[in-house]
Amino acid sequence: MEISELGEFGLIKHLTKDIKPVNKSTIKGVGDDCAVMQYAEGKRVLMTTDMLMEGVHFDLQYTPMKHLGYKSAIVNISDIIAMNGNPTQMVVSIAIGKRFKVEDLEDFYAGLQLACENYHVDLVGGDTTSSMTGLAISITCLGEAAPEDIVMRNGAKVNDLVCVSGDLGAAYMGLQLLEREKAVFNEQYREAKQKGQDIEPAQPDFSGREYLLERILKPQARQDIIQRLKEAGIRPTSMMDISDGLSSEMMHICEQSGVGCRLYEEKIPLDYQTAATAEEFNMNVTTCAMNGGEDYELLFTVPLTDNEVVSKIEDVKVIGYITAETEGKKLICRDGSEFDLKAQGWNPLKGNE
Repeated sequence: MEISELGEFGLIKHLTKDIKPVNKSTIKGVGDDCAVMQYAEGKRVLMTTDMLMEGVHFDLQYTPMKHLGYKSAIVNISDIIAMNGNPTQMVVSIAIGKRFKVEDLEDFYAGLQLACENYHVDLVGGDTTSSMTGLAISITCLGEAAPEDIVMRNGAKVNDLVCVSGDLGAAYMGLQLLEREKAVFNEQYREAKQKGQDIEPAQPDFSGREYLLERILKPQARQDIIQRLKEAGIRPTSMMDISDGLSSEMMHICEQSGVGCRLYEEKIPLDYQTAATAEEFNMNVTTCAMNGGEDYELLFTVPLTDNEVVSKIEDVKVIGYITAETEGKKLICRDGSEFDLKAQGWNPLKGNE
């Protein structure tokens, strides 16, 4: 069986279906944003890990090493925050090829350390080795939370409100800009080389699109939203961060909670630059917001009784509600038509066909 037949999450489910915890300290293992452990009274340990591969998760032709270091840390920090936890420590392992210099790794670690400083995380170790195929990054982040504060994906209840932070689709449109200009750059360079000309291709002009580039190259983990929810006295019933796309993440919450949902297209938050760039690329902006991924915003559910309070929280939008599982997982379009949600977001194990 080809790995691409299962996809990323299908492969994980297939490989881990028979794994059962044997230690009392393991509260939650495979299946959520983080593992949950308890080694001492009062706090539980959260752990998450991510691997980033050159050519799969990032392209060094347009990703500065400092930005890559920062984003690599944020990817993991965001998982801890998505469990309503506090990130505390991080270990980083990298495999590097001969083309990299000391200065490249200094830039990478500068970005990594900046993210750790911003989120008060201690970088406590890691490993380095050589690579014959490109740069590989593996990061494990630890965090902590009181047992009553931890929020998983499986707690959504019928009539809960579905909420998101920030705006969606910006990172995906930033990626489209970078990929387009990369293609133009490479074509100019190829033509110049064929003519024997020693010239540099024209540099792209991203004026007015800076926000989109920041979203893809230097995303932020929404620890501020967690704090605002706590100050408002709201504990989400389920939560996860949006790394693979709103549609995909909503389906995870519904499937693990045994519920359905109704999301409203008109309520999905969009930035002006996202909408304008989607139009420029002749793309449907709702599709970009639903399936783009890498926004690292928070998707969460809260009881209906919290409607008035959560609606007043800055940078949080109510976009739908939870239904019975038998009612399916639906997107309600502006014209009133309904469509089933589909997991069309990022899948690193999908074939190239």
